[in-house]
Amino acid sequence: MITLKTFLLATAATVLAAPLSPLEQPSPLSRRSKAPGTGTHSGFFYSFWSDGGGGPVSYDNGPGGSYSVTWKNCSNFVAGKGWTPGVQDRNVSFSAAEFSPQGNGYLSVYGWTRDPLIEYYVVENWGSFNPTGMFGGKGVRMEVDGGWYTLGVYRRTPIALGQQIATQVFSVRDERDRRSSGTVTLQRHFEAWEQGLEVEFGKMDYQIVAVEGYMSSGEAHVTV
Repeated sequence: MITLKTFLLATAATVLAAPLSPLEQPSPLSRRSKAPGTGTHSGFFYSFWSDGGGGPVSYDNGPGGSYSVTWKNCSNFVAGKGWTPGVQDRNVSFSAAEFSPQGNGYLSVYGWTRDPLIEYYVVENWGSFNPTGMFGGKGVRMEVDGGWYTLGVYRRTPIALGQQIATQVFSVRDERDRRSSGTVTLQRHFEAWEQGLEVEFGKMDYQIVAVEGYMSSGEAHVTV
């Protein structure tokens, strides 16, 4: 059962640099990805994107739905395994034997839609930056999958996309409930985003269990 309630965050957190996303760069169809790029491996879709700045990022596909990524003083990257296209009613099981960002980092179910262009994150674990600080002091609360989430929307106009508004939709698991393994009932999040935040999604593109790093170092070993 889901409980939703609108609330005002008690304090407006001072937001440091919010992690950039692939939408800050040219579209996935035109940008140049760092190897291995995108493709299929052991029956799963994989994606590894990096803006190429900062220190090295190393991504390796493992057997089945597993992958590993290490990074040192990186600028921004997103990497993971999953499916293409994504679906809204998938129950996503994941396990991260290691997720140790030193600085900003997310472990999330990540994907995006076209027409309209929307990125979505179900953030299960995070490093030094809590993305709820981007919600402008407002959010929606939801209890599902054994924990509480704060849901919110962040909108920006990426330079690379001209005047097209890029919307980021988040469900961020509470700090006390953060986890590195479990199952995400995606349908509950999409219902809450659509009903509680009035977000209309477009055509589903890929959907992965992702590790993202921004201006940080770290290591992760994840299985979908």
